[in-house]
Amino acid sequence: MTADSDARAVAEAVARRSYGKLVAFLSARSRNVAAAEDALADAFARALTEWPLRGAPDRPEAWLMTVAKRRLIDASRRKRTADDAVEHLRLLADEAGGDAEAIPDERLALMFACAHPAIDPGVRAPLILQTVLGFDAATIASAFLVAPATMGQRLSRAKAKIRHAGVPFRIPDRNEAPERLEATLDAIYAAFSEGWTDPAGADARRRNLAGEAIWLGRLVMSLAPEEPEALGLVALMLHAEARRGARRDRAGEFVPLAEQDPALWNDAMIAEAETLLAKASRMAGAVGRYQLEAAVQSAHAIRRRAGTADWRAIAAIYDALVAMTGSPVVAINRAVAISHRDGASEGLAALDELVLDARLAEYQPYWAARADLAARTGDSAEASAAYRRAIGLEPDPAVRRFLLRREAALHRHGAD
Repeated sequence: MTADSDARAVAEAVARRSYGKLVAFLSARSRNVAAAEDALADAFARALTEWPLRGAPDRPEAWLMTVAKRRLIDASRRKRTADDAVEHLRLLADEAGGDAEAIPDERLALMFACAHPAIDPGVRAPLILQTVLGFDAATIASAFLVAPATMGQRLSRAKAKIRHAGVPFRIPDRNEAPERLEATLDAIYAAFSEGWTDPAGADARRRNLAGEAIWLGRLVMSLAPEEPEALGLVALMLHAEARRGARRDRAGEFVPLAEQDPALWNDAMIAEAETLLAKASRMAGAVGRYQLEAAVQSAHAIRRRAGTADWRAIAAIYDALVAMTGSPVVAINRAVAISHRDGASEGLAALDELVLDARLAEYQPYWAARADLAARTGDSAEASAAYRRAIGLEPDPAVRRFLLRREAALHRHGAD
Protein backbone atom coordinates (compact mmCIF):
# COMPACT_ATOMS: atom_id res chain seq x y z
CA MET A 1 0.00 0.00 0.00
CA THR A 2 1.03 3.64 -0.36
CA ALA A 3 1.95 5.60 2.76
CA ASP A 4 -1.36 7.46 2.53
CA SER A 5 -3.49 4.32 2.22
CA ASP A 6 -1.48 2.61 4.94
CA ALA A 7 -2.03 5.53 7.32
CA ARG A 8 -5.73 5.61 6.47
CA ALA A 9 -6.01 1.86 7.12
CA VAL A 10 -4.42 2.28 10.56
CA ALA A 11 -6.73 5.20 11.38
CA GLU A 12 -9.80 3.24 10.29
CA ALA A 13 -8.73 0.24 12.37
CA VAL A 14 -8.27 2.45 15.44
CA ALA A 15 -11.62 4.12 14.85
CA ARG A 16 -13.39 0.78 14.68
CA ARG A 17 -11.53 -0.65 17.66
CA SER A 18 -11.28 2.31 20.01
CA TYR A 19 -13.49 5.24 18.95
CA GLY A 20 -16.00 4.76 21.75
CA LYS A 21 -13.26 4.13 24.28
CA LEU A 22 -11.50 7.39 23.35
CA VAL A 23 -14.73 9.43 23.35
CA ALA A 24 -15.75 7.96 26.71
CA PHE A 25 -12.37 8.83 28.25
CA LEU A 26 -12.44 12.41 26.90
CA SER A 27 -16.10 12.95 27.79
CA ALA A 28 -15.62 11.77 31.36
CA ARG A 29 -12.85 14.34 31.86
CA SER A 30 -14.31 17.28 29.95
CA ARG A 31 -17.95 16.59 30.90
CA ASN A 32 -18.72 17.58 27.34
CA VAL A 33 -19.58 14.83 24.83
CA ALA A 34 -19.79 17.17 21.83
CA ALA A 35 -16.43 18.76 22.61
CA ALA A 36 -14.86 15.34 23.09
CA GLU A 37 -16.15 14.19 19.70
CA ASP A 38 -14.90 17.38 18.02
CA ALA A 39 -11.47 17.04 19.62
CA LEU A 40 -11.18 13.42 18.55
CA ALA A 41 -12.32 14.29 15.01
CA ASP A 42 -9.57 16.90 14.83
CA ALA A 43 -7.06 14.34 16.10
CA PHE A 44 -8.07 11.88 13.38
CA ALA A 45 -7.84 14.64 10.75
CA ARG A 46 -4.34 15.52 11.94
CA ALA A 47 -3.38 11.84 11.87
CA LEU A 48 -4.41 11.56 8.22
CA THR A 49 -2.20 14.55 7.47
CA GLU A 50 0.87 13.56 9.51
CA TRP A 51 0.93 9.76 9.46
CA PRO A 52 1.45 9.44 5.69
CA LEU A 53 4.53 11.69 6.04
CA ARG A 54 6.01 10.35 9.26
CA GLY A 55 4.49 6.90 9.48
CA ALA A 56 1.80 5.70 11.87
CA PRO A 57 2.92 5.70 15.52
CA ASP A 58 3.50 2.46 17.39
CA ARG A 59 0.67 3.35 19.78
CA PRO A 60 -1.91 5.16 17.62
CA GLU A 61 -4.59 5.31 20.33
CA ALA A 62 -2.18 7.05 22.71
CA TRP A 63 -1.16 9.49 19.96
CA LEU A 64 -4.78 10.35 19.18
CA MET A 65 -5.62 10.72 22.88
CA THR A 66 -2.73 13.12 23.47
CA VAL A 67 -3.67 15.31 20.49
CA ALA A 68 -7.37 15.33 21.43
CA LYS A 69 -6.68 16.19 25.08
CA ARG A 70 -4.48 19.12 24.07
CA ARG A 71 -7.20 20.35 21.76
CA LEU A 72 -9.70 20.24 24.65
CA ILE A 73 -7.25 22.06 26.91
CA ASP A 74 -6.79 24.81 24.32
CA ALA A 75 -10.55 25.14 23.83
CA SER A 76 -11.27 25.37 27.56
CA ARG A 77 -8.47 27.95 27.99
CA ARG A 78 -10.00 30.17 25.30
CA LYS A 79 -13.51 30.10 26.76
CA ARG A 80 -12.43 31.25 30.24
CA THR A 81 -15.75 30.45 31.94
CA ALA A 82 -15.99 29.02 35.44
CA ASP A 83 -17.12 25.61 34.22
CA ASP A 84 -14.43 25.50 31.57
CA ALA A 85 -11.80 26.52 34.12
CA VAL A 86 -12.65 23.44 36.17
CA GLU A 87 -12.46 21.26 33.08
CA HIS A 88 -9.20 22.94 32.09
CA LEU A 89 -7.60 22.13 35.44
CA ARG A 90 -8.88 18.55 35.33
CA LEU A 91 -7.46 18.01 31.84
CA LEU A 92 -4.13 19.62 32.75
CA ALA A 93 -3.81 17.36 35.78
CA ASP A 94 -4.62 14.35 33.66
CA GLU A 95 -2.15 15.45 30.99
CA ALA A 96 0.62 15.90 33.56
CA GLY A 97 0.07 12.73 35.55
CA GLY A 98 -1.67 10.31 33.22
CA ASP A 99 -0.20 7.59 31.09
CA ALA A 100 -1.47 8.04 27.54
CA GLU A 101 -0.82 4.38 26.85
CA ALA A 102 -3.10 3.20 29.67
CA ILE A 103 -6.52 4.42 28.55
CA PRO A 104 -9.19 3.06 30.90
CA ASP A 105 -12.30 1.65 29.26
CA GLU A 106 -15.16 3.91 30.31
CA ARG A 107 -17.58 3.05 27.51
CA LEU A 108 -20.10 1.51 29.89
CA ALA A 109 -20.13 4.72 31.93
CA LEU A 110 -20.70 6.66 28.69
CA MET A 111 -23.62 4.39 27.77
CA PHE A 112 -25.13 4.89 31.22
CA ALA A 113 -24.82 8.65 30.71
CA CYS A 114 -26.57 8.40 27.32
CA ALA A 115 -29.37 6.38 28.95
CA HIS A 116 -29.72 8.65 31.98
CA PRO A 117 -33.31 9.51 33.03
CA ALA A 118 -32.62 13.13 32.03
CA ILE A 119 -32.23 12.04 28.40
CA ASP A 120 -35.37 11.54 26.32
CA PRO A 121 -35.93 7.78 25.83
CA GLY A 122 -36.35 8.19 22.08
CA VAL A 123 -32.86 9.57 21.59
CA ARG A 124 -30.95 7.21 23.90
CA ALA A 125 -30.30 4.54 21.26
CA PRO A 126 -29.21 7.06 18.58
CA LEU A 127 -26.97 8.78 21.14
CA ILE A 128 -25.24 5.52 22.05
CA LEU A 129 -24.78 4.66 18.37
CA GLN A 130 -23.08 8.01 17.77
CA THR A 131 -20.92 8.29 20.87
CA VAL A 132 -19.83 4.66 21.22
CA LEU A 133 -19.79 3.51 17.59
CA GLY A 134 -19.14 6.81 15.84
CA PHE A 135 -22.20 6.74 13.54
CA ASP A 136 -22.82 10.12 11.94
CA ALA A 137 -26.16 11.85 12.43
CA ALA A 138 -27.26 11.31 8.82
CA THR A 139 -26.72 7.55 9.04
CA ILE A 140 -28.59 7.35 12.34
CA ALA A 141 -31.40 9.51 10.97
CA SER A 142 -31.85 7.19 7.99
CA ALA A 143 -31.83 4.10 10.20
CA PHE A 144 -34.54 5.54 12.44
CA LEU A 145 -36.46 7.09 9.52
CA VAL A 146 -36.04 10.65 10.77
CA ALA A 147 -34.91 13.72 8.80
CA PRO A 148 -31.14 14.24 9.21
CA ALA A 149 -31.61 17.80 10.47
CA THR A 150 -34.13 16.62 13.05
CA MET A 151 -31.88 13.84 14.28
CA GLY A 152 -28.92 16.20 14.42
CA GLN A 153 -30.90 18.60 16.58
CA ARG A 154 -32.05 15.82 18.90
CA LEU A 155 -28.52 14.54 19.37
CA SER A 156 -27.17 18.04 19.98
CA ARG A 157 -29.86 18.74 22.57
CA ALA A 158 -29.16 15.44 24.32
CA LYS A 159 -25.43 16.17 24.54
CA ALA A 160 -26.16 19.65 25.87
CA LYS A 161 -28.49 18.09 28.43
CA ILE A 162 -25.73 15.76 29.61
CA ARG A 163 -23.44 18.76 30.09
CA HIS A 164 -25.84 21.24 31.66
CA ALA A 165 -27.71 18.76 33.85
CA GLY A 166 -24.44 17.41 35.22
CA VAL A 167 -25.18 13.85 34.12
CA PRO A 168 -22.42 11.74 35.70
CA PHE A 169 -20.06 9.57 33.70
CA ARG A 170 -19.92 6.63 36.07
CA ILE A 171 -21.32 3.20 36.76
CA PRO A 172 -24.46 3.74 38.89
CA ASP A 173 -24.42 2.64 42.51
CA ARG A 174 -26.29 -0.45 43.68
CA ASN A 175 -29.58 1.37 44.33
CA GLU A 176 -29.93 2.93 40.89
CA ALA A 177 -28.02 0.36 38.82
CA PRO A 178 -30.99 -1.90 37.87
CA GLU A 179 -33.06 0.95 36.43
CA ARG A 180 -30.11 2.52 34.62
CA LEU A 181 -28.93 -0.83 33.25
CA GLU A 182 -32.44 -1.53 32.00
CA ALA A 183 -32.52 1.83 30.20
CA THR A 184 -29.14 1.11 28.59
CA LEU A 185 -30.21 -2.37 27.47
CA ASP A 186 -33.52 -0.97 26.19
CA ALA A 187 -31.63 1.54 24.06
CA ILE A 188 -29.43 -1.20 22.60
CA TYR A 189 -32.48 -3.38 21.87
CA ALA A 190 -34.19 -0.41 20.19
CA ALA A 191 -31.22 -0.18 17.83
CA PHE A 192 -31.41 -3.92 17.16
CA SER A 193 -35.15 -3.69 16.47
CA GLU A 194 -34.58 -0.99 13.85
CA GLY A 195 -32.13 -3.27 12.06
CA TRP A 196 -34.48 -6.23 12.47
CA THR A 197 -37.14 -4.47 10.42
CA ASP A 198 -34.94 -5.02 7.35
CA PRO A 199 -34.68 -8.83 7.31
CA ALA A 200 -33.01 -9.10 3.94
CA GLY A 201 -30.42 -6.43 4.70
CA ALA A 202 -31.51 -4.68 1.53
CA ASP A 203 -32.14 -1.27 3.09
CA ALA A 204 -28.81 0.57 3.20
CA ARG A 205 -30.21 2.83 5.89
CA ARG A 206 -30.57 -0.07 8.32
CA ARG A 207 -27.85 -2.39 7.05
CA ASN A 208 -25.64 -3.77 9.82
CA LEU A 209 -27.63 -1.96 12.54
CA ALA A 210 -28.68 -5.25 14.14
CA GLY A 211 -25.09 -6.46 14.07
CA GLU A 212 -23.86 -3.24 15.67
CA ALA A 213 -26.48 -3.61 18.41
CA ILE A 214 -25.26 -7.15 19.11
CA TRP A 215 -21.73 -5.74 19.30
CA LEU A 216 -22.92 -3.16 21.86
CA GLY A 217 -24.66 -5.89 23.83
CA ARG A 218 -21.47 -7.91 23.89
CA LEU A 219 -19.61 -4.82 25.07
CA VAL A 220 -21.98 -4.34 28.01
CA MET A 221 -21.72 -8.04 28.75
CA SER A 222 -17.91 -7.90 28.81
CA LEU A 223 -17.81 -4.77 30.97
CA ALA A 224 -20.55 -5.98 33.35
CA PRO A 225 -20.08 -9.77 33.34
CA GLU A 226 -22.14 -10.31 36.51
CA GLU A 227 -25.32 -8.76 35.06
CA PRO A 228 -27.60 -11.61 33.93
CA GLU A 229 -29.90 -9.28 31.98
CA ALA A 230 -26.98 -8.23 29.76
CA LEU A 231 -26.45 -11.90 28.92
CA GLY A 232 -30.18 -12.31 28.41
CA LEU A 233 -30.30 -9.44 25.92
CA VAL A 234 -27.41 -10.80 23.86
CA ALA A 235 -29.03 -14.26 23.91
CA LEU A 236 -32.32 -12.76 22.72
CA MET A 237 -30.67 -10.84 19.87
CA LEU A 238 -28.63 -13.86 18.78
CA HIS A 239 -31.71 -16.10 18.73
CA ALA A 240 -33.52 -13.56 16.55
CA GLU A 241 -30.55 -12.89 14.27
CA ALA A 242 -30.05 -16.64 13.81
CA ARG A 243 -33.33 -16.74 11.88
CA ARG A 244 -32.56 -13.84 9.53
CA GLY A 245 -31.81 -16.09 6.55
CA ALA A 246 -35.15 -17.89 6.92
CA ARG A 247 -37.39 -14.81 7.08
CA ARG A 248 -37.54 -14.46 3.29
CA ASP A 249 -37.74 -17.14 0.62
CA ARG A 250 -35.68 -17.11 -2.56
CA ALA A 251 -38.18 -14.81 -4.21
CA GLY A 252 -37.95 -12.35 -1.31
CA GLU A 253 -41.37 -13.22 0.07
CA PHE A 254 -42.09 -13.09 3.80
CA VAL A 255 -42.02 -16.38 5.72
CA PRO A 256 -43.62 -16.32 9.21
CA LEU A 257 -41.77 -17.99 12.06
CA ALA A 258 -44.13 -20.97 12.19
CA GLU A 259 -43.44 -21.75 8.53
CA GLN A 260 -39.68 -21.18 8.48
CA ASP A 261 -37.32 -24.03 7.68
CA PRO A 262 -35.24 -24.59 10.85
CA ALA A 263 -32.42 -25.92 8.68
CA LEU A 264 -31.88 -22.33 7.55
CA TRP A 265 -31.36 -21.07 11.11
CA ASN A 266 -27.82 -20.31 12.23
CA ASP A 267 -26.83 -23.14 14.56
CA ALA A 268 -23.72 -21.38 15.90
CA MET A 269 -25.70 -18.31 16.97
CA ILE A 270 -28.37 -20.46 18.59
CA ALA A 271 -25.76 -22.50 20.46
CA GLU A 272 -24.12 -19.32 21.77
CA ALA A 273 -27.50 -17.90 22.78
CA GLU A 274 -28.32 -21.09 24.70
CA THR A 275 -24.97 -20.99 26.48
CA LEU A 276 -25.47 -17.36 27.53
CA LEU A 277 -29.02 -18.03 28.70
CA ALA A 278 -27.91 -21.00 30.78
CA LYS A 279 -25.11 -18.92 32.30
CA ALA A 280 -27.55 -16.11 33.16
CA SER A 281 -29.90 -18.58 34.84
CA ARG A 282 -27.13 -19.61 37.24
CA MET A 283 -26.48 -16.04 38.37
CA ALA A 284 -27.93 -14.51 41.50
CA GLY A 285 -30.91 -12.18 41.31
CA ALA A 286 -34.40 -12.14 39.89
CA VAL A 287 -34.98 -13.24 36.31
CA GLY A 288 -35.57 -10.19 34.12
CA ARG A 289 -37.46 -9.36 30.97
CA TYR A 290 -34.66 -10.09 28.51
CA GLN A 291 -33.92 -13.48 30.01
CA LEU A 292 -37.60 -14.39 29.72
CA GLU A 293 -37.83 -13.16 26.13
CA ALA A 294 -34.71 -15.13 25.27
CA ALA A 295 -36.29 -18.17 26.93
CA VAL A 296 -39.28 -17.77 24.60
CA GLN A 297 -36.94 -17.85 21.61
CA SER A 298 -35.19 -20.88 23.07
CA ALA A 299 -38.53 -22.67 23.23
CA HIS A 300 -39.08 -21.83 19.55
CA ALA A 301 -35.60 -23.12 18.70
CA ILE A 302 -36.56 -26.54 20.04
CA ARG A 303 -38.39 -27.01 16.73
CA ARG A 304 -35.01 -27.79 15.15
CA ARG A 305 -34.95 -31.08 17.08
CA ALA A 306 -38.55 -31.83 18.05
CA GLY A 307 -40.32 -30.63 14.91
CA THR A 308 -42.56 -28.29 16.89
CA ALA A 309 -42.06 -25.39 19.28
CA ASP A 310 -42.72 -25.92 22.98
CA TRP A 311 -45.96 -23.95 23.10
CA ARG A 312 -46.76 -24.94 26.66
CA ALA A 313 -43.48 -23.41 27.83
CA ILE A 314 -43.92 -20.37 25.56
CA ALA A 315 -47.38 -19.62 26.95
CA ALA A 316 -46.15 -19.99 30.53
CA ILE A 317 -43.23 -17.62 29.91
CA TYR A 318 -45.55 -15.06 28.33
CA ASP A 319 -47.77 -15.30 31.44
CA ALA A 320 -44.74 -14.23 33.47
CA LEU A 321 -43.81 -11.50 30.99
CA VAL A 322 -47.32 -10.02 31.02
CA ALA A 323 -47.28 -9.96 34.81
CA MET A 324 -43.84 -8.32 34.77
CA THR A 325 -44.31 -5.71 32.03
CA GLY A 326 -48.04 -5.17 31.50
CA SER A 327 -47.13 -4.72 27.83
CA PRO A 328 -49.98 -5.11 25.32
CA VAL A 329 -47.43 -6.32 22.76
CA VAL A 330 -46.44 -9.15 25.10
CA ALA A 331 -50.14 -9.84 25.69
CA ILE A 332 -50.67 -10.30 21.94
CA ASN A 333 -47.84 -12.83 21.79
CA ARG A 334 -49.31 -14.57 24.82
CA ALA A 335 -52.67 -14.87 23.05
CA VAL A 336 -51.01 -16.45 20.01
CA ALA A 337 -49.16 -18.91 22.27
CA ILE A 338 -52.41 -19.79 24.04
CA SER A 339 -54.01 -20.47 20.66
CA HIS A 340 -51.32 -23.05 19.86
CA ARG A 341 -51.57 -24.62 23.31
CA ASP A 342 -55.34 -24.54 23.91
CA GLY A 343 -56.93 -23.78 20.55
CA ALA A 344 -57.74 -20.73 18.41
CA SER A 345 -60.93 -19.88 20.34
CA GLU A 346 -58.99 -19.59 23.60
CA GLY A 347 -56.39 -17.44 21.91
CA LEU A 348 -59.06 -15.17 20.43
CA ALA A 349 -60.64 -14.82 23.87
CA ALA A 350 -57.26 -13.67 25.21
CA LEU A 351 -57.06 -11.10 22.41
CA ASP A 352 -60.58 -9.90 23.24
CA GLU A 353 -59.27 -8.84 26.64
CA LEU A 354 -57.18 -6.22 24.84
CA VAL A 355 -59.89 -4.83 22.58
CA LEU A 356 -60.33 -1.64 24.64
CA ASP A 357 -56.63 -0.78 24.62
CA ALA A 358 -56.44 2.29 22.37
CA ARG A 359 -52.73 1.74 21.79
CA LEU A 360 -53.52 -1.27 19.61
CA ALA A 361 -55.93 0.44 17.23
CA GLU A 362 -53.09 1.21 14.80
CA TYR A 363 -50.82 -1.69 15.73
CA GLN A 364 -50.48 -4.05 12.78
CA PRO A 365 -49.44 -7.23 14.69
CA TYR A 366 -52.63 -7.06 16.76
CA TRP A 367 -54.82 -7.10 13.65
CA ALA A 368 -52.69 -9.75 11.92
CA ALA A 369 -52.96 -12.01 14.98
CA ARG A 370 -56.69 -11.36 15.23
CA ALA A 371 -57.15 -12.19 11.55
CA ASP A 372 -55.24 -15.46 11.85
CA LEU A 373 -57.09 -16.60 14.97
CA ALA A 374 -60.49 -15.64 13.57
CA ALA A 375 -59.71 -17.58 10.39
CA ARG A 376 -58.74 -20.62 12.45
CA THR A 377 -62.07 -20.47 14.30
CA GLY A 378 -63.93 -20.33 10.98
CA ASP A 379 -65.11 -16.71 11.27
CA SER A 380 -64.18 -15.61 7.76
CA ALA A 381 -65.97 -12.26 7.97
CA GLU A 382 -64.06 -11.10 11.04
CA ALA A 383 -60.83 -12.56 9.69
CA SER A 384 -61.21 -10.69 6.40
CA ALA A 385 -61.93 -7.39 8.15
CA ALA A 386 -58.91 -7.83 10.42
CA TYR A 387 -56.68 -8.79 7.49
CA ARG A 388 -57.72 -5.63 5.63
CA ARG A 389 -56.90 -3.54 8.69
CA ALA A 390 -53.50 -5.22 9.05
CA ILE A 391 -52.74 -4.80 5.34
CA GLY A 392 -53.49 -1.08 5.55
CA LEU A 393 -51.13 -0.66 8.50
CA GLU A 394 -48.21 -2.75 7.17
CA PRO A 395 -45.33 -0.77 5.59
CA ASP A 396 -43.29 -3.81 4.43
CA PRO A 397 -44.38 -4.80 0.88
CA ALA A 398 -43.42 -8.47 1.39
CA VAL A 399 -45.46 -8.76 4.59
CA ARG A 400 -48.33 -6.93 2.91
CA ARG A 401 -48.31 -9.45 0.04
CA PHE A 402 -48.29 -12.29 2.57
CA LEU A 403 -51.36 -10.87 4.32
CA LEU A 404 -53.12 -10.34 0.99
CA ARG A 405 -52.52 -13.99 0.11
CA ARG A 406 -53.94 -15.07 3.45
CA GLU A 407 -57.05 -12.96 2.95
CA ALA A 408 -57.49 -14.26 -0.60
CA ALA A 409 -57.29 -17.81 0.75
CA LEU A 410 -60.28 -17.04 2.99
CA HIS A 411 -62.43 -16.22 -0.03
CA ARG A 412 -61.28 -19.29 -1.93
CA HIS A 413 -62.15 -21.53 0.98
CA GLY A 414 -65.50 -19.76 1.34
CA ALA A 415 -66.26 -20.37 -2.32
CA ASP A 416 -65.39 -24.03 -1.90
